[in-house]
Amino acid sequence: MAKTNIAIGTGRRKTAIARVFLREGSGKVVVNGKDLKDYFVTDDQVRLVNQPLLVTSNMNKFDILINVGGGGLNGQAAACLHGVARALTQVDPNCRTALKANGYLTRDSRMVERKKYGQRGARRRFQFSKR
Repeated sequence: MAKTNIAIGTGRRKTAIARVFLREGSGKVVVNGKDLKDYFVTDDQVRLVNQPLLVTSNMNKFDILINVGGGGLNGQAAACLHGVARALTQVDPNCRTALKANGYLTRDSRMVERKKYGQRGARRRFQFSKR
């Protein structure tokens, strides 16, 4: 019998988008079919994803399945954090105050500025020649 999802949360950061599925379980976190520690390279990225669970003391209560794509690993880790926080608020609305106080429910809206025509980059211009 397949486990059913208790809550679904969507997390975003830069161009990374994470779909987070919360299920009853023992604290196993799977990202794109791999274990959390196998997918994310650094300990900081792993810690970032687990942060909402630590704050709400739900560390070993749920199994989490995450599908993430786009961007780099740091952006994906932050997107996972956002998605996990949003899914936890669906399960327990009382968690919202703790998550909101730590800023985990706020989408980090900083994006790369687009390149403009007639320029070398977003803001960098071509070298000016007087003569």
